[in-house]
Amino acid sequence: MTPTPYYKHHIFFCLNQRENGQDCCANLGAQASFDHCKAQVKAAGLAGVGGVRVNKAGCLDRCAGGPVAVVYPQGVWYTVMDNHDVDEIVQSHLKNGQVVERLVLPADVGR
Repeated sequence: MTPTPYYKHHIFFCLNQRENGQDCCANLGAQASFDHCKAQVKAAGLAGVGGVRVNKAGCLDRCAGGPVAVVYPQGVWYTVMDNHDVDEIVQSHLKNGQVVERLVLPADVGR
């Protein structure tokens, strides 16, 4: 028997700040995307146990594709550039289970 997951989806936003001038999600508006996602998930009634959890993360080591977010349990990585992208992820993936292909971070993008 497979246990019921505590959350249906868990989305992590990299909010890492690098001090040495290297690429980092914090310099690319990641905090605003995180804040918008959290608000949209709550407004859509998706937040909480059995639904969606929106979390901050430190470096996810995919800086070159930043700002990045990853949705679990599927392990889908996204490049999130603006509120429109966040809205699409919330509606398509977090609400309806459909990956937003145009925002998927290519597998070879790393630091």
